[in-house]
Amino acid sequence: MNRTRDPEVGLNLALAIVASSYAPALLLDESMAVIAASASFYRAFALSPQNVAGQPLFQLGAGEWDVPQLRSLLRATLSDNARIEAYEMDLKRAGASRRLVLNAQKLDYGNDEQGRLLLTISDVTEARISEKVKDDLLREKAILLQELQHRVANSLQIIASVLMQSARRVQSEETRNHLRDAHNRVMSIATLQQQLVVSRLGDIELRSYFAQLCESLGASMIHDHDQLSLTVTADDTRVKADISVSLGLIVTELVINALKHAFPDERKGTIAVDYRSKGQDWKLSVSDDGVGTTKSLLGATPGLGTSVIIALASQLEAIVKTEAANPGTKVSITHTEFPGPGEAVPDVPEKVA
Repeated sequence: MNRTRDPEVGLNLALAIVASSYAPALLLDESMAVIAASASFYRAFALSPQNVAGQPLFQLGAGEWDVPQLRSLLRATLSDNARIEAYEMDLKRAGASRRLVLNAQKLDYGNDEQGRLLLTISDVTEARISEKVKDDLLREKAILLQELQHRVANSLQIIASVLMQSARRVQSEETRNHLRDAHNRVMSIATLQQQLVVSRLGDIELRSYFAQLCESLGASMIHDHDQLSLTVTADDTRVKADISVSLGLIVTELVINALKHAFPDERKGTIAVDYRSKGQDWKLSVSDDGVGTTKSLLGATPGLGTSVIIALASQLEAIVKTEAANPGTKVSITHTEFPGPGEAVPDVPEKVA
């Protein structure tokens, strides 16, 4: 509320403010008649001074300002019972509608018994149209993305089915194994894709993500779950979708490799996937209690799976290390330094397959 002891000085000050205002502005008396209007008001609403000065606000133009809620709010503001701040209204004139934001403040001139209101107006029509267009585009994008995701999922299922049918028909055992490997990789990609669809926030919780990924791998590759099992241990880390894809592909390749080589002759065993982080540092490991190997992953003949793991680890700026697990083998992918065993996160392994 603005106060000045001299009513004439106060009125002159208000008139000067209105006259110099870049935004449309009106000075109203206690009867809501226009005392003065800014030049920007005349331009914005295509009105002439002779048709505005001294006229009630609600009779300006074709009466489009006569909005019951606006009338009530201005009366309440004049009575000190309310204050209009960022009140939005639609001004309808000549078949068109404009979105306005109004602010009104009572001017107090001390001993002057006449109350006056300073009303400023902002036209946000274009801004609201832009927001609506943006919202419509985002909704359309979401619909198209959902349709694309359904098509991708269907395509992956078709590809996996074709690969499995081809594996059954070929005579060469080597070719059959290659086709089965391709089938398993396609199914793992399908699982990754499903997880990304489920995530609405852009971040993925790795514990449930790895658990469902391993569950899918186990369902497609483990024939006897009493003989072989998969467990997942992870902390509460959440990562961006692109990072989760890289980590998921690494886990897929390492789990497939362990299932293929660690348990020959129907040997029983367990494959354990573990992830934990501290600050920006993290460590992912896949270990088994199988027959073990003396070959380092980096020193192995670079097949498709090995090449994928090394390339993805490089993208994540992580180091790959293969070591004996006594029994079995453990492959670790480590990003920067990681705390020692004494600082490990006490998670209970979850059997997923």
